[in-house]
Amino acid sequence: MNRVFDIVFSLLILLITLPLTIPIALAVLLTSQGPIFFVQERVGCGGKSFNLYKFRSMLRDDDKVGLQLTLKDDSRVTLIGRFLRRFKLDELPQFLNVAAGTMAVIGPRPEVPKYVASYSPQMREVFDYKPGLTDPASIKFRDEPALLAHAENPERLYIEQILPEKVRLSIEYQRTRTAASDFGIICQTVAIMFGR
Repeated sequence: MNRVFDIVFSLLILLITLPLTIPIALAVLLTSQGPIFFVQERVGCGGKSFNLYKFRSMLRDDDKVGLQLTLKDDSRVTLIGRFLRRFKLDELPQFLNVAAGTMAVIGPRPEVPKYVASYSPQMREVFDYKPGLTDPASIKFRDEPALLAHAENPERLYIEQILPEKVRLSIEYQRTRTAASDFGIICQTVAIMFGR
């Protein structure tokens, strides 16, 4: 049943947002050098890697150099990228991931291999579940870039404190999730997007 919902919901969102995607794609293409889409390897269900898609919001290849985290007021983020990130519009192409079956609407956010390497055996339970666009961890840590920006060592803070808590919240939710709780997560996510 969840898969049917994911397919219908993702295709509906892609259809509704179609009038937005062309202007966004053109804006990304014309305001900075590089491709329209940002494609990054993430680790999903069963520990298998897949390509995650976003509209590119950073300078070309800057995500591949050093820190794989984004901080508040990050100089690598383009002007149009700041707007897209503010309203989560850069995430729209991930509905293609949902439609293709590599992601779900609700599930743990998929992580890059670099940070997955730091997972404890307990944290690896997260790979029992299909990764998603949003979940309680995404909501709690929606201001993660600001938290990281104030840290002396952002990567250390992320690996040692933020990431374990995100994974814990995700696993806890997956163990007890219901259709009603999923609906609540979707409503909270939409409210956050438009409440910024």
